[in-house]
Amino acid sequence: MLTGMRELKALSLVVLLTGCGVPRAYQRAADADTLEAYRTFLREYPEGEEAEAVRVRVAELEFEEASRLHTVLAYKRVIEAHPDTTQARRARVLLEGLRFNAARDAGTAVALRQFVADHPDGVHRDEARRLVQAAELKELATTDDTARLREFLQEAPEDPRRLEVEGRLDDESFTRAQKEGASRLFGYLRDFPAGRHREEVKRRLLALEVEGLLVSGELEEAAARVAAHPLGAGLQDFPARLARARAEREAMGSQEPLAQSAQVDHYLRGIADLRQSLGAPDPMDRWQAAEELGQYVSVKVLDPLLDVLRGGRNALERQRALDSLLAVLRALPRPVADYEVAARLEALREKAGSAELYLRMAVLLDASGRLGEASTEYQRAFTPEDPDPVVLWRWVTIREERAQAFSAAVAARQLAVWALGSAREETVSAEGGIPLAAARRLCATARLARFASQAVERARQRGTEFPEDLNGFGLMASDALKLAEARLADAELLLREKKPGARTCEDEAVHERLTHGVTERREALRALGTKLPRLAPLLWESALRRDPSEEVRVEVRRLLTREDP
Repeated sequence: MLTGMRELKALSLVVLLTGCGVPRAYQRAADADTLEAYRTFLREYPEGEEAEAVRVRVAELEFEEASRLHTVLAYKRVIEAHPDTTQARRARVLLEGLRFNAARDAGTAVALRQFVADHPDGVHRDEARRLVQAAELKELATTDDTARLREFLQEAPEDPRRLEVEGRLDDESFTRAQKEGASRLFGYLRDFPAGRHREEVKRRLLALEVEGLLVSGELEEAAARVAAHPLGAGLQDFPARLARARAEREAMGSQEPLAQSAQVDHYLRGIADLRQSLGAPDPMDRWQAAEELGQYVSVKVLDPLLDVLRGGRNALERQRALDSLLAVLRALPRPVADYEVAARLEALREKAGSAELYLRMAVLLDASGRLGEASTEYQRAFTPEDPDPVVLWRWVTIREERAQAFSAAVAARQLAVWALGSAREETVSAEGGIPLAAARRLCATARLARFASQAVERARQRGTEFPEDLNGFGLMASDALKLAEARLADAELLLREKKPGARTCEDEAVHERLTHGVTERREALRALGTKLPRLAPLLWESALRRDPSEEVRVEVRRLLTREDP
């Protein structure tokens, strides 16, 4: 400060002696020796030798002010305003000290690592690195953040703490897997091929598999699975669960008509018969069987339905199979459904990619509620030049559930385009015998065209930002529906000429039987409490787990709540 003052006063003396025309403002600034005075002078006289000396003095005064404030912001202002001065170098040293103290006080590895990154050659570098290691060790010993543990192992593969961190990651991953279910349990087995919790994870997966068999009424298979598995003895609660399931099955085996009427199986064909019908010559038999299979809340119907979805030759049987598959997985207990989905996804991981594989993965993810991942797989399964109407149907449904009216209408339009093309390409002819296959294909086309037309209309009623587009979509869907229904009428007329009494597309005998069964079950379940009070609790519990109808399950919950003392 004294040096700057001496320079300014010497310069003032020279000016006075030589009689130069330096403005009096310069002398006033030197006499005041304040930042405000010097800044006023520089605004008025930014050029000349005296301006440079004033700038030096300004840097000194601003550094003095920053030193008094002693804040990060104050030192940064000096560095930015006077980057190549002695004051800037001194400010950098003091700024580093401030930041080091703040990072040290915070005590976190993140704060200390940031300090090292900001000051890689600073005087506190070595001390900061030592503190980083200490903070990391402390955090790694207590953190449950598996991402952080993995990050450390990737960043420091040779660190002597690696084994300790790997153990922490193993433990935390197992703890998380226990909470989050089958998908995480399978993930643990993949990620930790030598993990110390592998046996416990396999035991938990076995318990979920066996629970699925018990829920499905496959008691003998469940008992055999536990008896044959090396970890079966570890399922300590299995005997009690099996005994409970047997008592429930005994109640279900009652010959009392009311007890039979309370069970969904009473209204259904057997699973073996339905599986056989999935290969029937008439596609209507196949899609009705796929619909009826969806009434069994059983793990035993999942693979047959997936097989129809993969290899079905008629769009309607594939759509019914998908609908049934989603219904069954949603009706199964959540842990069981998650296990069944995760086990099948694991099996698909090792297979080569194909549209068929992507569709199976999409459906499984969809059924487990992982719609973000499912959407990706649906997209990979979709081929624009050969669109899958079942995927389009599902897209419409998902987007409507998400209240995305316009997006649903776009997918519905695509479905209508498919239906229009299918109706135009279908040959309706008496050649080759009874035109059954053509009639059934046109039935599927007409049903999906009607669905598309109704979806566009729903979007129009809700209103969107693009009403003109929806009007165009509606015309497209209407054209597709009209043509599909006209071609269907021609095909079924020809079919009934060749085979009087043949079933038509409007045959809903199976659907009506299933709907009527829901009404009868509700009435029977309500009557159990007074007419069969000994069997009622077991049959109610069975219905709560095994009835596919949400309407029936709501009724059972009400009955159980009313009977609960």
